[in-house]
Amino acid sequence: MKFYLGCVCLLVAASANLTAQGVPQTFAETWADYDPRAEPLEVEVIREVTDEKIVLRTVRYVVGTFEGRKTRVAAFYGFPENGKNLPAIVQVHGGGQFARKELVRFWASRGYAAIAVNWGEKVIDQADDPNTDWAGIPAGFLDPKHHNAVTPGEGTIHDVPHPWNSSWILYSAAARRAITFLEKQPEADDERVGLHGHSMGGRITMLTANDPRLKAVSPSVGGSGFLYTDIVGIPGSARRMTEDRNLYLATIDCAHAWPLTKCPVLFLGATNDFNSPMEFVTRGFSQLPDGTHAMSFTPHMNHRFTVDNYMARVRWFDAHLRGDFEFPKMPLGQLEIKTEDGIPRFHVRPDLSGPHKLKKVTVFYGYDRDPRARFWRSAEVTREGDIFRADCPVIEINEPLFVFANVTYDTGEPIPMPPGYSDSSLLTLTSNCRTVYPENLAAAGVKPVGERQRLIEDFENGWEDWSLVGTNHRAHWNYETHKVNDPAFVGPRGASLAFEIETEGPNETLAVVLDVDRWRGYTGRKPRQFVALVELEKAGSHAVELPIEKFKTAEGEVLENYDFVTSLILTPGQKLRPEAVKSEWQSAIPVFKNIRWVGGEFADRPRPYLKSGASVIDADVAFREAFDAAVVESVKREEQDRK
Repeated sequence: MKFYLGCVCLLVAASANLTAQGVPQTFAETWADYDPRAEPLEVEVIREVTDEKIVLRTVRYVVGTFEGRKTRVAAFYGFPENGKNLPAIVQVHGGGQFARKELVRFWASRGYAAIAVNWGEKVIDQADDPNTDWAGIPAGFLDPKHHNAVTPGEGTIHDVPHPWNSSWILYSAAARRAITFLEKQPEADDERVGLHGHSMGGRITMLTANDPRLKAVSPSVGGSGFLYTDIVGIPGSARRMTEDRNLYLATIDCAHAWPLTKCPVLFLGATNDFNSPMEFVTRGFSQLPDGTHAMSFTPHMNHRFTVDNYMARVRWFDAHLRGDFEFPKMPLGQLEIKTEDGIPRFHVRPDLSGPHKLKKVTVFYGYDRDPRARFWRSAEVTREGDIFRADCPVIEINEPLFVFANVTYDTGEPIPMPPGYSDSSLLTLTSNCRTVYPENLAAAGVKPVGERQRLIEDFENGWEDWSLVGTNHRAHWNYETHKVNDPAFVGPRGASLAFEIETEGPNETLAVVLDVDRWRGYTGRKPRQFVALVELEKAGSHAVELPIEKFKTAEGEVLENYDFVTSLILTPGQKLRPEAVKSEWQSAIPVFKNIRWVGGEFADRPRPYLKSGASVIDADVAFREAFDAAVVESVKREEQDRK
């Protein structure tokens, strides 16, 4: 690979440990001879506006010249008017997304110089503006699109397997060049630069985190690494790659980025995320060099987080870049499994040394081997001095136990947040996560306790066990729980699903959804979504009972049993079945009561992660379809949040 610097040609990746072909063989070698300052940026200022004392520029700069092809990315750059030597932020967007001026304005309003990199090529300001140009190299969302592999293809930089064939390396180069851009701006202090990114941007953040110029980073729901590794206890669950797998894993997998990251890291996650499974995040996190690091996970969510978790990111940079916030230390958790009563017990020690008021400590525990489908129970927590304790009973001794705690502080200072979040003063941190496998549970004398339950949700604790999305949008609210995948709450054979619902207006249609085998393509079973539509003609209270045969796929397949249901979703009917329901939900979000199973008989459930008498499907295709659908849904939800 060559970078053309005027008339100077630099051969990159000429490490002494490379193969005869000069191909980097490790993550470190991939970046060993890359100099993000070498080539001129050739910055173009496309537009500048000043609004509410914030200067916002649309800019474009050179990423690099690869085999004679000069690549450029567009970006938004903003800062407070008359600002000098400010802490600085680089932001990288996620899949299907684009650079957003609103996020640049947010950071600028907090006294930062900020740049949002538009690596995905979508229009960010005006359609005819000069935009990101990958010069025919496959990257971004326009043809030729993102190229994941190191294997050569049409337009790649090399015609042999090479890490710089992967678009991921180009995106990281764009982020590193954004740091160089900030170094040259009088508004930015090049000694106080941070980086954050979401989803694909989270992975780009971790791929870039070894840049020594960075003083703090915060990846979110991306960048865990280990995605091409089986989830422990689930054979065949790894993502597949057939060509040049070993080179890809050695040079592109974020598993190798964690140990090389020297600056403080805050990982912002969701316990049920599809893109960065929780166990993979904690595995990578454990490989960080000694230093100040933290995690903040939103329970029950997939690819999103609540405001108290996002606040951790904001305050992380305030602490490490502005230097005006005392960030709490990461809570310490210890799982005791050898107890007198045979019930595992989690002990949590939060940081109580700082100025922030402790709001609450919540302990979560669950059993499913696949974190994407796991239901996280909330334990009853008691306090003894500075230690918080919670029992975490096991229902099945032949399944693992997963436990963590969230500690929430009130900082006493509500601050405005980015679009999609309300103002808040709360900040939540996650403890270290503990896992115990069946053989250890048995050796410690842990006793299974608990019985199957018909009552799924009585709302005594509100929506505590649910993921709530779109709570401010009458037509788009989406309430989901994985509780029906918990061994205690799996539906009896032949049971009906019943509940009461109170609506404010007439002529509404509710969709009750049972997701089946979502993310379980490794079982050979096809992920499916079964929907029952409930017509609510009058305003007021309604008693609903849905026999199992009411749940059907869009193709008309009827649900046979509840064995492999991964989640229960309540949402407007028009959103799920627009061909059958023409009108959007018009009135307020309804009130639900007493969701329960009625009738039927309890029976043992087959292990949901194992293959069983179902026709074998192409697991790769099933995963890609589910992954693409999840990305589209996430983008759509984020757009709705901003309205």
